Amino acid sequence: MDQFTLNLLVVGATFALYFGIAIWARAGTTSEFYTAGGGVHPVLNGMATGADWMSAASFISMAGIIAAGGYDTSAYLMGWTGGYVLLAMLLAPYLRKFGKFTVPEFIGDRFYSQSARLVAVICLIVASVTYVIGQMTGVGVAFSRFLEVKASTGLYIGAAVVFFYAVLGGMKGITYTQVAQYVVLIFAYTIPAVFISLQLTGNALPPLGLFSTHIESGMPLLAKLDQVVQELGFAKYTGHSDTTLNMFLFTMSLMIGTAGLPHVIVRFFTVPKVADARASAGWALVFIALLYTVAPAVGAMARLNLISNIYPNGTQSDPIAYEARPDWMRNWETTGLLKFEDKNGDGLIEFYNDKSKNEDFNAAAAAKGWAGNELTVNNDIMVLANPEIARLPGWVVALVAAGGLAAALSTAAGLLLAISSAISHDLIKGSLNPNISEKGELMAARVSMGVAIAVATYLGLNPPGFAAQTVALAFGLAAASIFPALMMGIFSKRINNVGAVAGMLSGLLVTVVYIFLHKGWFFIPDTNSYTDAAPLLLSIKSTSFGAVGALVNFAVAFAVSRATAAPPQAIQDLVEGIRIPRGAGKAQSH
Repeated sequence: MDQFTLNLLVVGATFALYFGIAIWARAGTTSEFYTAGGGVHPVLNGMATGADWMSAASFISMAGIIAAGGYDTSAYLMGWTGGYVLLAMLLAPYLRKFGKFTVPEFIGDRFYSQSARLVAVICLIVASVTYVIGQMTGVGVAFSRFLEVKASTGLYIGAAVVFFYAVLGGMKGITYTQVAQYVVLIFAYTIPAVFISLQLTGNALPPLGLFSTHIESGMPLLAKLDQVVQELGFAKYTGHSDTTLNMFLFTMSLMIGTAGLPHVIVRFFTVPKVADARASAGWALVFIALLYTVAPAVGAMARLNLISNIYPNGTQSDPIAYEARPDWMRNWETTGLLKFEDKNGDGLIEFYNDKSKNEDFNAAAAAKGWAGNELTVNNDIMVLANPEIARLPGWVVALVAAGGLAAALSTAAGLLLAISSAISHDLIKGSLNPNISEKGELMAARVSMGVAIAVATYLGLNPPGFAAQTVALAFGLAAASIFPALMMGIFSKRINNVGAVAGMLSGLLVTVVYIFLHKGWFFIPDTNSYTDAAPLLLSIKSTSFGAVGALVNFAVAFAVSRATAAPPQAIQDLVEGIRIPRGAGKAQSH
């Protein structure tokens, strides 16, 4: 059976499962659409949270970023995992105790202000739309490969799939679909990693294989990788080239951005009581760790295998001829995500760092007649291409395609639900039309989700970075706007409505402006450029600025609150009650 047919069978089988679940779990009420009726078992909710959390950025792009960037990009791992711990310990149980459907609803009630609720809706939509762009980018990458079409065509197909099961099932359908998607994505991620680790090191456990001996060279795997990348003019894989300040702020932005993500927070409203929310958080961390402990090995081994494919004789002076390139390169060229340009006309693939800071290397490359790097490999293809590069069986390749789609679709669905609930529940029912019927609200939620899918698809055609980079921008926006408001709302009785609104707007505005300036977008974004301009403030990049925006948010909120009247006593008593995580019933819809 050829690979294309095998891909269709495996991916088609998983999609049939998702569609079947969506039809079986079709939401009939707003409670089922927003919170799955509040009756999901903690273990299943933990699994669904893991799928919701491990997006295209985690499955498809994170290992690709690590493969390209090495040690410096380990901040993605530290920030995203640490952020989930913050969310589970500091926010989730208390928000579940409060018992509302959405983050803006909590902010509106806690800060006794319709304006605060509307500002939270704006912050949520900005962060979530940015995040969903990264997911749709991943959907396009995965569909493009397994259907052997352009990435843009894959994106359109993926959008249609998301529209069907997310709009139909709401949170109830999404939850049970995400359980199935978690099973698919975790097998799809770990099985190829085990195969490749055995090939390269003889160790069946990828995290241990990363620190084992490379069989072919007899060197430690990471030492071998350092050697081959430096021979091609790249920085040392295990070296640290980023500034400590930027790396710290980037990690913090990811951590507190994680804790402010509305599509993950809402998952803790789908369980019956507060104790179940805590149990869900624990189980989710276990399920997340299964992928995150494997990702560094996947990234390192993918980088080593990629270079070995281009230089099969083990010497960097003897690259492979373009006409003799392996099949996996031919397959990915179809998608437009891998490109070759013969700059010196010798028919060979010269893959190296033509912007190397090593002058001796640059001189040696010029002496060989190399006229610049000739192979462009999109970071987002590394995980999906990894089994093909390692020449694994066809069923493994098909499984990885299914896993990539499961990861991207699960998070996209969760984000779209957060956006639609903010519009239908917080904007329409909360402000514009409080007397809307439950049926009307449900229809508004589905229509707004459809519009959000269309917008995300359009923006996903020209994303502002690789999937993981785009997602990092979304985390920065959530860190600067939503997280501080939630923390102050739970742990400070003194923050009032004026301070909360001023803080959220200040944090969001300063972060958006910095991102636009640093990206060089100004008023007309050049969405085809993934390269940042020079840092505007010290060494802080756009993906790291969310932590600074959060500090601005906290500072403005405290300063304004101190200069204005304290919250009413009833609100202060409410804050005191939130911090006692007992006795919560089902989430309230009104």
